[in-house]
Amino acid sequence: MALSFWGPLKPIHAEDTLAEHHRLRKSLSWPHLIALGVGAIVGTGIYTLTGVGADRAGPAVILAFLVAGLVCACAALAYAELATLIPTSGSAYTYTYSVAGETLAWIIGWSLILEYSVACSAVAVGWAGYLVGWLQSIGVFLPAALLAGPHAGGVINLPAVLVALAVCGMLIAGTRESATLNIVLVAIKLTALAVFVVLALPAFSGANFTPFMPYGFGSTVDAEGTTRGVMAAAAIVFFAFYGFDAVATSAEEAKNPGRDLTIGIIGSMAVCTLIYMLVALAAVGALDYRLLADSPEPLALVLRTLDQPFAAWAVALAALIALPSVILVMMYGQSRIFFVMARDGLLPRAFARVSPRSGTPTLMTAVTGVAVAAVAGFFPLNEIAELANAGTLAAFIAVGACVMALRRTRPDLPRVFRCPAPYVVGTLTIIGCLYLLWSLPMGTLIRFVVWNAIGLAVYFAYSRSRSLAAQNHPVTGI
Repeated sequence: MALSFWGPLKPIHAEDTLAEHHRLRKSLSWPHLIALGVGAIVGTGIYTLTGVGADRAGPAVILAFLVAGLVCACAALAYAELATLIPTSGSAYTYTYSVAGETLAWIIGWSLILEYSVACSAVAVGWAGYLVGWLQSIGVFLPAALLAGPHAGGVINLPAVLVALAVCGMLIAGTRESATLNIVLVAIKLTALAVFVVLALPAFSGANFTPFMPYGFGSTVDAEGTTRGVMAAAAIVFFAFYGFDAVATSAEEAKNPGRDLTIGIIGSMAVCTLIYMLVALAAVGALDYRLLADSPEPLALVLRTLDQPFAAWAVALAALIALPSVILVMMYGQSRIFFVMARDGLLPRAFARVSPRSGTPTLMTAVTGVAVAAVAGFFPLNEIAELANAGTLAAFIAVGACVMALRRTRPDLPRVFRCPAPYVVGTLTIIGCLYLLWSLPMGTLIRFVVWNAIGLAVYFAYSRSRSLAAQNHPVTGI
């Protein structure tokens, strides 16, 4: 077993030693992977975080989307090389384990648990906001105590809990079935966004872009204690872009990973960046950003303001139908991270078994679904999204470092996709992510540090001595 300063290294082709009951079924082709990427990326970020971003940056939220998109584009190129080189489930956790060692891999895996779990919960909360607005538009009013957690004077956000559990049930049914349903949901979502752009762009007014950057470019804290500026908004709307790493997590279930993963990661990022810029431009151009900032359903609000009540109703309905695709992909990614960490012995091995019927880790998926539902039921959207971003940024930093390290230490490895200018792309990924991480509110950074301190305590108290690498087993072979 190879060792590094940060502990044992996982073999790059560890999947070759897997026992049958720990193997995920290869059931996904490139259309499924593009749909997984688009399904995760185009979701709460554009349907709901447009308002949150406008509150932080004003009209310059469009610039915030561009900054976040450029950082994610660099990360996507690095992911594409590593995912095709190491076609094993686990994404950044697996890459770090193979390149840097177990301890750092645990930190990244623990951060990915935060990313996916909290991201699922954030989308569920965003979905619940659209549900409430849509029901109220047709004259149905639900009890306020069941529509928000204690932070907003309620008891529990019941719609968010129910949608999380429903998606969990779909994933338990099987990966291919869930991915096929996701394609349908993505088609509905993209159609709704196209309708929004067509209806909102004619109402474009340059006056809505003055002043363009009312809070400046950098991240600063105002008199009310809110972190504002373009970079503060970018650190939030970054949440809207990073679904493509769920495609990398699906590597082990791809039928032709060398080709399909490249298409899925790069293709989904290209499609979604274009969509985001068009939708944000149309939304901010049609309505004063201060009105957008106060709405949990900004796109539907724009259409209602433009006297398009039916279109607003239809777009909100499309969001209700299609936003669960984001929860589906994120929950899928979370369950696979948990699964691989359990398969490596860092979490209880009982979670690493797959169902003979569906070829999926059903127990791990069920545990993930319950945890996501609990967070969604009791926490607000903005805090959830910020915390998820911290975990993702840490993972992206690791991927940027890993792609450069492997180019130096293992230039002989055959690379199906070669990241262009890897040292430039890797460096830009790391610098961009560090800057976005620093732009998050201090409270979020403190919670992120506390989360990882808890994770390290778990690692040294439980996981380190039980990992298969520490026991000198082939890492995933028993």
